[in-house]
Amino acid sequence: MSENKIANPAPLGLLGFGMTTVLLNFHNAGLTDLNIAIIAMGFALGGAAQIVAGIMEFKKNNVFGATAFTAYGFFWWSLIIVWWNPLAGISSTAVVDVDGFSKGLYLFLWGLFTLFMFIGSLTHNRATQVVFCSLTLLFFLLAAGQFAGSELIINIAGYVGIFCGSSAIYASFAQILNNEYGKTVLPLGEKKD
Repeated sequence: MSENKIANPAPLGLLGFGMTTVLLNFHNAGLTDLNIAIIAMGFALGGAAQIVAGIMEFKKNNVFGATAFTAYGFFWWSLIIVWWNPLAGISSTAVVDVDGFSKGLYLFLWGLFTLFMFIGSLTHNRATQVVFCSLTLLFFLLAAGQFAGSELIINIAGYVGIFCGSSAIYASFAQILNNEYGKTVLPLGEKKD
């Protein structure tokens, strides 16, 4: 019986997460409006590509990668539904409206999940730790900004998000180039045993 070998899906997942996070956080930082480019990127690369990467990580028996990529892929899809709010025209109740407190709870729960993923990342390379540490900070800042109704906090979070997404893009490129060249081209800060 032959072993099923598949390529490392992490670079795809990191790229999907990173590019979408950078693009969205240009908006959070106040540099662009929320627009169809952000929504399309969130659906396709942030959502679909990460879900595909997560499913491939399940096949590789990588619990951390499978959970991270699949969960964050569905995060992007849920965020698009929050923005789109398809129930707004159907119901006259306030249940379908998304107020700052509800958005804050939504982001806080993602921050809590990400905090535990950061703790799990401590067994991984430094690049992965940077991604999860900065993502934890991003979610908690965004939640605080929603709870406080503070555009300033959300703008600060946007710059943290640009850094976070950029670190994920770097980790993706590093894994691709290191694999292609069979040596360390871009360091990931490998964990020493």
